[in-house]
Amino acid sequence: MHLRSCCLLILALVVASSAQAVEPVPDRAGVPAANDPYRWLERADDPAVQQWIAAQNQHTEALLGATPDGAALGARIKQLATSGTTLSDPVMAGGTLYYMQRVPGQEHAQLMGQAWPDGAARQVLDPEASGLGSMDGFWPSPDGRYLAYGTEEGGNELLTLHVFDRRMGKTLDDQLPWAGGGPTPPGLSWDADGKGFLYVRYAPPASGSEVSLFNASVVHHTVGQPANEDVVAFGEYYSPVAEYALLNSGDARSQTAILAMEGDGGPVDVFMLDAGRFKRVLGHEANARQAAWVGGRLYVTAFKDAPRGKIMAVDGSGRVTTVLAQRDGAIQQVAPLGDGFLVVRSWGPDWWVEHYDAKAKLVRRLPLPAQGIAIETIVSAAGSDKAMLSYRGWTLPRRWVEYHGADGTLRTLLEAKTAADYSAIAIHRVEGISKDGTRIPVTVLAMKGILPNGRRPTILEGYGGFGSPVRAGFVGADLAWLERGGVLAYANTRGGNEFGEDWHAQGQKLHKQNVIDDFHAAAQALVKQGWTDSARLGIFGISDGGLLVGASLVQRPQDYRAAVARVGLYDVPRHEALTANGQYNRNEYGSVSDPVQAKATLAYSPLQHVTAGTVYPAVLLTTGANDTHVGAWQSRKFAAALQAAGKGVPEASRRPVLLLTRLNAGHGGDAPFSQRVNDSVLSLVFFARELGLPEKAL
Repeated sequence: MHLRSCCLLILALVVASSAQAVEPVPDRAGVPAANDPYRWLERADDPAVQQWIAAQNQHTEALLGATPDGAALGARIKQLATSGTTLSDPVMAGGTLYYMQRVPGQEHAQLMGQAWPDGAARQVLDPEASGLGSMDGFWPSPDGRYLAYGTEEGGNELLTLHVFDRRMGKTLDDQLPWAGGGPTPPGLSWDADGKGFLYVRYAPPASGSEVSLFNASVVHHTVGQPANEDVVAFGEYYSPVAEYALLNSGDARSQTAILAMEGDGGPVDVFMLDAGRFKRVLGHEANARQAAWVGGRLYVTAFKDAPRGKIMAVDGSGRVTTVLAQRDGAIQQVAPLGDGFLVVRSWGPDWWVEHYDAKAKLVRRLPLPAQGIAIETIVSAAGSDKAMLSYRGWTLPRRWVEYHGADGTLRTLLEAKTAADYSAIAIHRVEGISKDGTRIPVTVLAMKGILPNGRRPTILEGYGGFGSPVRAGFVGADLAWLERGGVLAYANTRGGNEFGEDWHAQGQKLHKQNVIDDFHAAAQALVKQGWTDSARLGIFGISDGGLLVGASLVQRPQDYRAAVARVGLYDVPRHEALTANGQYNRNEYGSVSDPVQAKATLAYSPLQHVTAGTVYPAVLLTTGANDTHVGAWQSRKFAAALQAAGKGVPEASRRPVLLLTRLNAGHGGDAPFSQRVNDSVLSLVFFARELGLPEKAL
């Protein structure tokens, strides 16, 4: 018996036996258990489910492993991915620049430090070599003596904090578990004297119990003391789904602020430390999103009555004034510079930086490339007239430049090295018209000389949620796709904040269908402009982008030939009930406890709209068994439903539906390098197989 036939038989037997063994479980999602034949796949610890996962993995690996030209394409992807150096965003403390660097041959990036500006780069820490797990976040103390860093194992994304003493050259005994991660992002702010810090922590669990991923608070730790002596400083009763950003002014005043948010994607409350207690200085009504300390005041980006953003300043007494009114471009970030400040703005796919003086008068727009880049971060010290900016572009790996406010010059400091030539990539723009008339920008990448002929194998990527913009990111190993004559496209759908907060709001809760319509408009623009056709168009998304892909392929299956989605949501109503992160996501998806929202959610949730006998695109779903953001059961249920639907399709028209579950992985944010490369290989080999990518480079 052939391997594929054997696997399909195993799958059929496991589905049949398990579906009979599990009793229906009622839920609050508006979908009766009796109408959900894949409810049994939610139980990861069920031996039948584990057998089903193993069979799916075996089938996926066998099919893609037998793909013609797969080995050659995969080898080129790996060559491109492993031939260059990668850098993280930098952090400055105590005269030392810290950053993560991965060079060829390394599985995880290592923490580097160099005395700034003329010191040599040296390895500071490699926690994996010490058996502590992979590093996920680092926070140097103001004087640079101590370095707090987080580690996590198995992709579960729950952090344990450690403290490294640079003077002694060793990690101390401080081990602080449950320090954020998963639904609540980690956060840390050092005291001015460097003897302790505030950090985000879930409530310690009772003996023998697992930690609850709710009710995080901000606690204080003194270096050298046991973790059980850490004291709650803020947020013990703030919100079950609290998320915090901790901001210290980094100057002699050592002012501290907390941006507190109830779940993902919503506005924040702003608190400032005053006489030992945190006092609320701005509430939800300001619709604040981001902040930075500038000249002793907290500059807050707020969107009340300003959909593109304005900047409000809060002084030490809590008095609030508007510093910068709304103007062209959506505010993405604010940072101090001398006695003035820098503002990062975007308008669709275009990003730029503006310099303002102390009176909020525009000094200049920084001389950065006008198109095809996105600003990553700004490192600047209070009172300094110099700032370091990190940015990257479609054809540019991450680059650091130093900006001199006095004369407006930029000096390149460091840039990631690549072995390939990306200068032959051309960047094009097209525009789609969504169902309600909204214009949707689409960035198209192809090698120079590749022009629209209506038949280019094309991959369209989107996200559309949580106010996260789709912005320029280095093509990297995806150059392998372009070299073969393929096309890459990126849609700026609503749900992100590329055009400001209104753009986000028009794609969340009751308006989520707008995102799906926008994505379809982007796809149709690629066809109308002659780049591709429905037989050669693939769609790709990760997490919320996976939801977008799932909804798109079930709503308009005839318009796409292939789809790849990683760690996506497909049974949206059950997300809130079964995954802790689902409750954090209510700002974005709404709650099924609201009948109006429940109806809207069911209208776009992909799983509930899989129809037997429909010819769906070829589908590859990947997930991580330890994902705390989006349960792996989401991918299992959607794959099973699509596979069952295909049984009613004539075999000649039937397309593969593949699922790969990584057993020691999570949502993917800190995945090992080899896993991330393998994800790229799987995706591009699958797309090449289904979209007809030429086997030879141009």
